[in-house]
Amino acid sequence: MNLEKLKAAEAQFLQLYPLGFGDPEMLKIGKKHKMPQMTETCQTLFAESEFNKQHVVVENMAKMISRSSMVSMFEKPRLRDFVKSLTSSDKDRLSEAFYEHLYGNKQQGFEQQLDLLRTQKLAKWSLISILPNYVFPHDEVFVKPTTAKGVIKYFELEGLAYKPQPTWDFYKNYQAQILSMKQHVDPTLTSSNAAFSGFLMMSMQ
Repeated sequence: MNLEKLKAAEAQFLQLYPLGFGDPEMLKIGKKHKMPQMTETCQTLFAESEFNKQHVVVENMAKMISRSSMVSMFEKPRLRDFVKSLTSSDKDRLSEAFYEHLYGNKQQGFEQQLDLLRTQKLAKWSLISILPNYVFPHDEVFVKPTTAKGVIKYFELEGLAYKPQPTWDFYKNYQAQILSMKQHVDPTLTSSNAAFSGFLMMSMQ
């Protein structure tokens, strides 16, 4: 990472918004994403104890993705149709894969979800990374293609080459570098990984 660029971005952002994401202007912008509400709801719906109701979990996955302001309007109806079309056994598979992604063998769960999504050409970064980002907002990262490409290039992240097709290797490397970058900035910019990514995105504009 180019630490000099990161510190310059931090200084510029805090000059405009001295309270970081607690600044009134930032709070106003943040309202449209409803991050606290989405986080609280997803943490309840996708708590470990909820996965004994597998079909309900899958329906809730589609419902919460459809409510997310960070997922494209084009992808939401396609995902809803995909979930409706799943057989009972495929719903079980998707729920089990999502459980692993959150609480078990993360790589296995990530890749099994992608296998199912690929059947309808829905293996998209936004769809695979948004819900874990709500459940674990300080650990998981949301990979928005335009932001990820910009961050890699502008902040000179090493060993990362963005590709549209999601892979676990890219995700783990990108996640590790985002978490590392967070350690070098003011805590007011790191209320969640989504907020920190928002700061990086705004810094590049």
